[in-house]
Amino acid sequence: MGNALKLYNTLTREKQAFEPIDAKNVRMYVCGPTVYDFAHIGNARPVIVFDVLYRLLRHLYGENHVTYVRNITDVDDKINARAKRDFPDLALNEAIRRVTEKTANQFHKDIAALGTLPPDVEPRATEHIDGMIAMIQTLIDEGHAYVAQGTEGREVLFSVPSMPNYGRLSKRNLDDQQAGARIAVEAHKKNPADFVLWKESAADEPGWLAAFSDNGAPADIFGRPGWHIECSVMSEKHLGKTFDIHGGGLDLIFPHHENEIAQSCCAHKNDVMANVWMHNGFVQVEGRKMSKSEGNFFTIHELLETDNFGGRKWQGEVLRLAMLMTHYREPIDFSVKRLEEAERLLAKWPSTAERSAQPDQAVLDSLSDDLNTVAAIQRLHALAQEANADPAKLGVFATSAALLGVLPPERTLDAAATGDLEAKIAERLTLIKDKMWAEADRIRDELAGQGILLKDGKDKETGERVTTWEVKR
Repeated sequence: MGNALKLYNTLTREKQAFEPIDAKNVRMYVCGPTVYDFAHIGNARPVIVFDVLYRLLRHLYGENHVTYVRNITDVDDKINARAKRDFPDLALNEAIRRVTEKTANQFHKDIAALGTLPPDVEPRATEHIDGMIAMIQTLIDEGHAYVAQGTEGREVLFSVPSMPNYGRLSKRNLDDQQAGARIAVEAHKKNPADFVLWKESAADEPGWLAAFSDNGAPADIFGRPGWHIECSVMSEKHLGKTFDIHGGGLDLIFPHHENEIAQSCCAHKNDVMANVWMHNGFVQVEGRKMSKSEGNFFTIHELLETDNFGGRKWQGEVLRLAMLMTHYREPIDFSVKRLEEAERLLAKWPSTAERSAQPDQAVLDSLSDDLNTVAAIQRLHALAQEANADPAKLGVFATSAALLGVLPPERTLDAAATGDLEAKIAERLTLIKDKMWAEADRIRDELAGQGILLKDGKDKETGERVTTWEVKR
């Protein structure tokens, strides 16, 4: 069964047959958000991509035989400082929880609107501080880390030269890194490529007390962990020392994932942290790199709830489909045009709760070919056309659409929306009577984009034009 699934492995730079370590417990870890602020549209891409993979794995191996872990990073200097400022009387972990509660809740609400399933485990970095301290001590004991006096206090640093195959994931040569490093700026490092595992906090900064020992000498450091050690500890805690799939954005290959591998493999004395490394491509907005200075930085919440992008709100299933219309490893240009295209496509698809026992084989084959969602969506559209003509095929369409998580939900209109709709239909009929065809078509297309299908006919008694409507998604 596993032979049917092929995934591109960043570690080997090739697409290969996926063979789980244990088919009864397929394990996947994906780097989650830092909950300092609301998640932006770039954050949405890995959430959607690996949700599709999660759905596919559950179909192939069984819902109870897949463990999906996506962490929440709530250890961050900005978060820590705000926690101490706003809740000085609380323990640091509890203060951080108060600070991040709103952003974490918003993240969950936003991605639920994108049609994603919750992961099986969602660990927080603050819940694993003791595990980080223990792993760092192991790295010190094994000669892979050391305590040094930096310009802003003591640090525990990972010794990169202690790992001979460092750079295997990113294909970066250590000698090249050294040649370009600013050695004078960080003279306390034994090697300029060495990175922080634990950093001392100033007296007025929040942190945790870690009782380290370096070559038998005690080194108690009140501080906080480096970014990379968090995922090494959380993945091991919930998935083991070696697991099947590690995912994230392309920007995480170096240094984050490279350093995760270094820490985990050296601490556990193994050659592999995860067998398959998968990375989604970058997200541009309207053809430009997304940044606040460019004025094209949008949160998921903004797209769903405000008129800031394209002058209107967008439904979650539209955002999701627009993301999946580009292969996950390719860069994507997130634009109003792309959203409108996804919206038009969804409007043509039937809405149904009916399911069949199995999805369409062509959709399954496409997804099993390194998540080829582009081909899967093309086939899904053909299935939608077949189902619109033959209700007996609705079940196969619905089951296939559920694999991608893009099944349009059934919708009803409240009284206010119905009244507004009737007013637009009346306006359109007046425009048609006045032979203002372009304006009449604009209203029809606008409603179609909202999932409202208009049907023109004649009154049997008067012969006058009448228009009926139905919700298509």
